[in-house]
Amino acid sequence: MNWLFVAGIAVFLIGLMVSIALHEIGHLVPAKIFGVRVPQYMVGFGTTAWSIRRGETEYGIKWIPLGGYIRMIGMLPPRPGDAPGKLRGTSTGPFQGLIETAREASMEEVRPGDEDRVFYRKKWWQKVIIMSGGPAMNFVLSFILFSILLVGIGLPTYAPIVSPQTNTCVIPVSEKRAECRPTDQPTPAAKAGLKPGDKIVSFDGQKISTWDDATRLIRGHGAGTVALGIVRDGKQVTLPVTLIAQDRPSLTDPNKVDKNVGFLGVLPTQVMEKQSFGMVAGYMGELTGRVAGSLLDLPEKMVGIWHAAFSGQERDPEGPVGVVGAGRLGGEILSSDMTTEMKVFNVVNLLAGFNLAIGMFNLIPLLPLDGGHIAGGLWEGIKRAFARITRRPEPAYVDIAKVLPLTYTLALVMIVMAGLLVYADLFNPLKLTG
Repeated sequence: MNWLFVAGIAVFLIGLMVSIALHEIGHLVPAKIFGVRVPQYMVGFGTTAWSIRRGETEYGIKWIPLGGYIRMIGMLPPRPGDAPGKLRGTSTGPFQGLIETAREASMEEVRPGDEDRVFYRKKWWQKVIIMSGGPAMNFVLSFILFSILLVGIGLPTYAPIVSPQTNTCVIPVSEKRAECRPTDQPTPAAKAGLKPGDKIVSFDGQKISTWDDATRLIRGHGAGTVALGIVRDGKQVTLPVTLIAQDRPSLTDPNKVDKNVGFLGVLPTQVMEKQSFGMVAGYMGELTGRVAGSLLDLPEKMVGIWHAAFSGQERDPEGPVGVVGAGRLGGEILSSDMTTEMKVFNVVNLLAGFNLAIGMFNLIPLLPLDGGHIAGGLWEGIKRAFARITRRPEPAYVDIAKVLPLTYTLALVMIVMAGLLVYADLFNPLKLTG
């Protein structure tokens, strides 16, 4: 057994549990501030592994680390005309029966004196804050992790420094091999005497600061002799290098080939480049846009997961991944031959991205997600504002119980999606490398 692989899974699960715990604290704290009675705060599902009671709330951990919850009393209002806390028999209609059962369960813990401590009687903006607190905690945690990533560790980037993995021979792009043969001609870099660790600082008199600069100038020059400025052992040296023309993979589309471009024959060195705090917001903004696009395309991407699970098709690297798949990625990261710095980078990046995705997914304005309750609170605020403007009687509380049939349908769809992801993550997992 590869213990590093197991450790990677454990690290991800611990990070996930911390994320879930903080998400629920994001709900718990404002709920208590606004006076809602919270009988339970739980991390995980299933049977309880450990719990302790503090005041009126039981805090605990359950065995299945796939979520968590806080239980607030009176999430759903009673039927119009009923006194708070009154219970009724279930109606005979199937959908109405679902609504009434949920309404009874919502009110069964309401005790005398709790009439003003039920969730549904809170002001609309308090409901929005309580239900937004969970996703907000995920965004805050994601920002903190991305800050550690960019400012403390840095982003991996390629520097114009000759890598030790650089081949000394010219291998045609059509041949999928990495080792040289006796018949292969030496690269222009090998002929010129470039060595691993040499930093390219100029090309034919033009300054080079990034690997992109070097690639653009080398490819654009074509065949011919140029003066290559390098720094070796702290000293700047100029070497005459005779470039050759080669067919090379396109920089914009790896499936295409650029014909007869300039070729030097060096590989860059990957380095970690630390960023400023100002870059964190931009980095998160770009990722947020990509996650939002993925959520909009989720039905289509789940079709891809189905084909990957049952037809053996390759997994889409930009497609959804479940907890099982993310845990496996954590295991692959720690058991890989990456440097320690890159392992830390990838684990932190995985947890930060997962928190960002969890936060955005929970904002979808559909029950049973937090976004459904937020939408209900906002709608209630709009109705009450309209009533004040038009001087009409204050409207009743928004009864989200009326959409419970849709909620149960969506919950079933989410369970099926989660099961499909687990199956695909087990039998056709997303790999860390191609």
